[in-house]
Order: sequence, then structure tokens, then C-alpha cells
Amino acid sequence: MSQVLIDKSLLGWKEYELEVMRDLADNVVIICSIENIDPMGVHTGDSITVAPAQTLTDKEYQRLRDYSVAIIREIGVECGGSNVQFAINPKDGEVVVIEMNPRVSRSSALASKATGFPIAKMAAKLSVGYTLDRIPNDITKKTPASFEPSIDYVVTKIPRFAFEKFPGSEPTLTTQMKSVGEAMAIGRTFQESFQKALRSLETGHSGWGCERVKQLEWTMDELKYSMRVPNPDRMYAIYAAMKRGMSQRQVQQLTNMDPWYLSQMGELLEVEDFMGKLDGQLRALTRDDMLQIKRRGYSDRQIAYALKSTEEEVRKYRLELGVEPAFKRVDTCAAEFEAMTPYQYSSYDDENEGQPDAERKVLILGGGPNRIGQGIEFDYCCCHASFALQAAGFETIMMNSNPETVSTDYDTSNRLYFEPLTVEDVINVINLERPDGIIVQFGGQTPLKLAVPIQRYLEETQLQAASGLGPVRIWGTSPDSIDAAEDRKRFEAMLNELGINQPPGGIARSEEDALAVAKRVGYPVVVRPSYVLGGRAMEIVYNDAALQKYLVTAVEVDPERPVLVDKYLSNATELDVDCLADSTGAVAIGGIMEHIEQAGVHSGDSACSIPTQSISDDALATIRDWTTRLARKLNVVGLMNCQYAVMPTGEVYIIEANPRASRTVPFVAKAIGHPLANYASLVMAGQTLKELGFEREVIPNHVSVKEAVLPFDKFPGCDVLLGPEMRSTGEVMGLDVSFEKAFLKAQIAANQQVPSGGSVFVSLNDQTKESGVEVAKSFVELGFKILATEGTANVLEDGGIEVERVLKLHEGRPHAGDLVSNGQIQLLVITSAGDALDQKDGRLLRRTALGKKVPIITTIASARATVKAIRGLLASPIEMKALQDYYVAGSKEAIAAAAADAAAADAAAAAAVSH
Repeated sequence: MSQVLIDKSLLGWKEYELEVMRDLADNVVIICSIENIDPMGVHTGDSITVAPAQTLTDKEYQRLRDYSVAIIREIGVECGGSNVQFAINPKDGEVVVIEMNPRVSRSSALASKATGFPIAKMAAKLSVGYTLDRIPNDITKKTPASFEPSIDYVVTKIPRFAFEKFPGSEPTLTTQMKSVGEAMAIGRTFQESFQKALRSLETGHSGWGCERVKQLEWTMDELKYSMRVPNPDRMYAIYAAMKRGMSQRQVQQLTNMDPWYLSQMGELLEVEDFMGKLDGQLRALTRDDMLQIKRRGYSDRQIAYALKSTEEEVRKYRLELGVEPAFKRVDTCAAEFEAMTPYQYSSYDDENEGQPDAERKVLILGGGPNRIGQGIEFDYCCCHASFALQAAGFETIMMNSNPETVSTDYDTSNRLYFEPLTVEDVINVINLERPDGIIVQFGGQTPLKLAVPIQRYLEETQLQAASGLGPVRIWGTSPDSIDAAEDRKRFEAMLNELGINQPPGGIARSEEDALAVAKRVGYPVVVRPSYVLGGRAMEIVYNDAALQKYLVTAVEVDPERPVLVDKYLSNATELDVDCLADSTGAVAIGGIMEHIEQAGVHSGDSACSIPTQSISDDALATIRDWTTRLARKLNVVGLMNCQYAVMPTGEVYIIEANPRASRTVPFVAKAIGHPLANYASLVMAGQTLKELGFEREVIPNHVSVKEAVLPFDKFPGCDVLLGPEMRSTGEVMGLDVSFEKAFLKAQIAANQQVPSGGSVFVSLNDQTKESGVEVAKSFVELGFKILATEGTANVLEDGGIEVERVLKLHEGRPHAGDLVSNGQIQLLVITSAGDALDQKDGRLLRRTALGKKVPIITTIASARATVKAIRGLLASPIEMKALQDYYVAGSKEAIAAAAADAAAADAAAAAAVSH
């Protein structure tokens, strides 16, 4: 470290951002002002933000505007976008410039979605010589881009967090960004957009209040701490404190939030108190009452909670009163000009600007806010579906709440609804548009959870499509088939009927049940709650004591929330399979991916390769056969993902099947050169695989490796070990003609340093010591020196390896951590013992390596792959090649080779079936 920056503390000051654009003619426009509800001290990416700024006077805003224009000129940004951040002392109005980013930033995406002004697109045009006054506004088609956007609505952005995925990290918000995604909502008032944004987060809340809030059970001291120390649930601590009588002034002193926002929340509490005084009499609400409540952003579910009713009854009564949402357009000009691009949001306003037509159209439900286990992979699928269906002659309608995605660009679909993905909000759009089809397969778990209630609504109402071509229906795999794959008992019965092997296990509704299942199948076992996403709360346990601890600390097991207990397949290799099926029963394998980490590491955190590298032809034939028969049994129309485990003996087990798009679809599509999401959307629209020309599995002549990107450095205190709970927040891909080079490229892309020499520290648990000897020998052959602590050193020396012994952290100095800090270790291979000593010493060593950016490998499988990558690195330099060059525009030779491979695979599968 050569220098440090020391600044005056601005904790508690109000924070603002202005998005600015300048062109070569020195035209400067302010695109948007953004205000943080959280005061200074919380990273703006982790703060709740509002656009436009709500608590600035016109004089204060003009001052910030003038400063921003002067700064962009002084810094020398000749053309393009910039972001300027300010802090204002709420006591005396003093203004401080925090920073200026002379580029498009994360806030630029939010500002673009908030205003309808595409900052990145305009910046690209400015860079090639256009000026703002010569670029037409895409939305109005009449005004130039030099017109500053003016908006007559309020936008609220709320971040989403995943602290539960990183045990040991404190759920506190600081200047280090920790959110994994965000949701955005638009309303006519702050209260409306705030409540809509909260329910868009999909964290179990329907809004702010009128629901069960756990913070109401806290002590007042706990509430005060939660308000004083920024954390993801601070808004609900504020709710609980105000509900229990704390004044807005006291809340302001604890949080440093602007009093205006607290007064808005106070009004919401008054509305809740009003509903509470009706003694559960839903029909005591007049039309004006209902309208005023809905205008403040309350969902039907919240009203039902307050009035002891059901969401369905509230909806029926609301419609009976004639209270329906009006859809307004984002037009960049506060309705001064007509918006030609239908980018819409709902509000309980008088004028409805929604103008649905009678064309053939499809509603695509997006994935909501990014989170671990559900990210931009699903947005990729939604976008490709929109493009393919538009080309096929359909109008496409996108519904999503995520400002970070391409699906919420106003030109990705014919119409965009920026709305929460809840039953109420989706039904509102369905009633307005009456589409021919609704696609729930591409948005991950978010739309899948809505499929059954939407199907029930469509069956009850028999709603007819606006095109006149029949009823509105869910396209693709039926909600019942989706439920059959998710429901443990139904899926197990289906597998038994098809003769497909599944790891032995059972459902436990009590601690006694769980212990009995574990005893029957034998330890180790994998335990997890039923219906999980991203491996949430999933663990591998090795004895009764560990299982009992899991049931007490990780989940609450009861008859309403059962736990799944399955045999853990030790040393198994896991595989992912993506396939396509059409309405005729034809099935085509998209790709079979072999995981590099062994079974037990979540598929989202494991590196994987296409084609497979070590799986026998017999096992692959079985997998192809089972996948095809299962897709037909489930009547899959569209995509399905299956996960398998192959034992060292060659036995194959199915782990799970998901009849929807999976995280791996974009990777497979790029690996094989076929747009699977496009095909799936057309299949759902009625085309066959034969018509699409995709009937057989493509086996590429190159190797593609996907690697996970893990955010451990953002979460101090958490361990870096991989397990059944997913923690990655992104992924990268490497391609080459050999596995070694493809894996190497993937590691480099994931910012993993791959050393070509130096020292490797090796620490092995009892289960991996035998296989670890082989790995250590490979490193020695490559010229590395091996360092190890006593237990591992003994085993390696018995295997004929020369080892330099080092001390464990508790044994004295200099220990292994000192060597890492001093740059004397270039790579660590650590397989955790999981005991108390490892939880202390091992975790500290791993965190030290993470801080020093020394690569850490925590599985033997990954260590073997790393050896191959280093061998490839030493053998020849890396060569770059464009993705398109791997397919040579679909050369006849490549197609013929793929067809021959597929024919051989079919023959092998047929032989396996007859056997």
C-alpha cells in the first residue's frame, strides 16, 4: 500500500446523486436526481433510493445541478454520461462532493429505467459524433435527447441481500457494497412506489405493515439497535417501533433519516389503524376508502390481513366496487408529449393510458430481483424468448421488477410492465392484455410459484384472449407437471414407475422422523427444507449429533415445514442435463455437463464442462434414456433440467428434475452454438423440434468450462468452503480445444491467479488423504515445492513426497498464515476437517489467503483440474479465438460429426434400455 485517503466523516448527512450527460457541442443535461433514504455511511448500492429527489427545495436542487454541470466540464468529460454524488449536512445545508464517476455507473442503469432515457445508448451515439439535439427521443419520437427528462411519478429502488448464505458475516450495511440484487417500483406517490418495491423483493413481505412482522416481538432495546445500525431489515424495525408508540422524532434521532420519509410512513400506519378499527368487516370499506388505501400502495394481501379476509375475497370486492388499477406510461416528459413506446406501470389513478390491442400476444414473466440462485441467466432466457416470438409474428409483453436487466429495457419487447411479480399484479396485467399465452418457464422460481394460482384464476374466469383465438392459457409445461416435479411424493412415485434410481431418503416432519430416516439410509446424509432455491439451508451431516444441531439451528421442522433427508453419495460425480421437448413428445438433449467438484458442492458453485470428460458411455446412455422418458412422462413442452450423480462404480442416480429453464441454459447455448431459449419459446408457441431442425444432441469438438464467481471478500467473517448451499453471484466461461486450456481460461476470467511455480500448501482431511497424495505428486512433477502441517506431512512423506513442514496457527510462529502473508505460498489446497479447530484455525488461514488474493482450492477434484490447467499453461501460451470461430458458420463437417455422435448415443441408449 503506497497511500491512504483520509476524509472528513459525513456520517448522518443526506446523500444525493445526479446523472449527467454532455456532448461535443457542450450541451449538458441532467437525466435524473436520486436521493438515498439511508444517510451517509451506507454504500449507495445498499441504500434504498428514490427518484426524483423528494426532500430538496428547488433552490437546493438548482445548486446541485449547477455544481454537476461545472464538474463535468472541469473534469473534461467531452461526451458521454457521468455520475456525481453529493452529501448535504441536514443541519446547515453545507454541500460536499463525495465523488464523480466519469463513466456510466450502476446508478446509470437505475436512472435509465426510472426516466426512460437510455443513458448507455445515448453515450454510444455521442461517442461517434452525434450531439444531444440531433438524437431523437425514442419514447416521444418528437423531442430531442437534449430535452431533460421530467417525470410525474416516484421511483423507489430497494436492494436485496443474502447474508444468510454467508454464516459468520454480520448483517450490517457499511461503505462496502453487499447487496446481490435490487428491485424497482414506480408509483404516483412515494408511499405507493415504496410498498410496491418492498413486495417486489420477494422476501416474504407484501408491503410495509399489515402482515406478521417478526420485529414486533423484539424488545425496545433490540429495535433501537436495529434502527441505529444499518441492516437489511431496518425498515421493519422502524415499523415495529412506530407501531409500538415511538415518535417520529425519536426514530429520526436513531436513524438520521429525513423526517419527510418518516412522516410518509406515519401516514401508512394511520391507514393500517383505520382498517384495524373495522373489526374485520371488509364490506365496511366504501369505494373511496378502497381507492385511498390502494393509492397508498397496499396490496390485496395486506388488506386481507388487516380485515381478517382472504386475498381472493378482497380482489372480488375491490372489482365489485369498480376499483381497478390504471396503467400509466413512462414518457420522459411528465405527459407533455404522448409516449410512443409502451413502458408502463400501474397506479390507482383516474386516467388509464394502457392501450392493449387484439393482436396475437404473449406475456413473459421475468425473474424479479437478482439473488443467489436466480440471476441474469433467467433474464437471458426471457429476452431471447421475446426476440424469437417477435420474429415469429407475436407481440411480446414483458413483466418484471428488476432495473438491472435487459428484459426491462423498453425496446426488448412490444410492451413492458414494470411491476411486482405477485399473483395480484400479474392478474391485473392479464386482465388488461388478455394474451394468448403466458410463459412462466423462463423466470426461475419466481413465476413458477405463481403458476398454480394463475392457472386456478384462468380456469375460474375462462378469460378469453383479446385475439379471439381461444382462452388465455399458460404455455409450455403445465403447472400440474411443474408441481409433480417439485412435490417429493409425486416425483418419487413417477421415478418408481419409470424404473429410475434415486438416492434413498425420506421426508421428516419431526426430529424423530429425521433420525429414523438417517438411520435407515446410513450416514452421511444431505438435509434440506422442501422446496428450496439455491441450496438454501442445505447441509451434509455425518452423525446424529450434527443432524440434531441442524434441525435446531438451521431450520424449524414441523408437519407444515418438512425436511428432506437423503443419502449423500460420497465420491460421486454430478452432472447437469438440459433438454428440450415439444408437444409431440419429441425430446432433444441440449447438453450434458460434468461437474468438476464432486457431488455435495452446489451445482451453481461448481465448475463444469461440456462435453463430459470422465463419464463412461454406458452411464451417458442411461442418462440420455432417463432424461427422455422423464420429459415425456411430465409432458414437458419447452426446457427441462435434470441433475444426476454417477458413482465410481458406474451406478447412476437422479437427484432432481426441474421442468423449466435452468441457470445453465445460456452456458449450454454458447457451448453448442444453438439458441436453446429461442427454440423453447417457439416450441411453446406450437412448433416442433423437427421444424426447428434441432432433433439431436450436439457434441462440440471444443471444450467449454463454466466457473463460478464467489463474493467471499465482500463478507468478512464467513468461510470460503464450498458445500450444498449456493453462494456464487455470477459465472464465467472458458473455451478451447482442450479441457486444460478451457479450464485455465475460466480460472483467469474468474480472477483466480493460476501460479506457474512456487510453493503449494496442502492440508488434507482424513477422507481425502489418499487422493491428496496423488495431487501433491502432480504439483511436484510440475516443479512446485510442497508445504504441509504435521498430520498431512506424515501422509505425504509416506507417499514418497518431499515436504517442508510448517506450524499450524495455534502451534506458534511463523505459521502457515505468516507464510501466506509474506508471499511465500502461491497456492493452498485445503480440504476441511470441519472440526472445532478447523472452524477457528482453518477459517482464519483461509480468510488470510483470501485477503492476500492467494488462490484457495477446497476440493480434490478442483485440485486435479488446476494441475491440468497449470500443465497446459506451461506447455504452450493461451490463444484467443472468437466464439463464432468455434462453429465456422455451422460447417457441414461439424454438423455431420454431431449427427454421427448423436446416432451413436441413440444406439447406446437403445442397448441400455434393452439390457
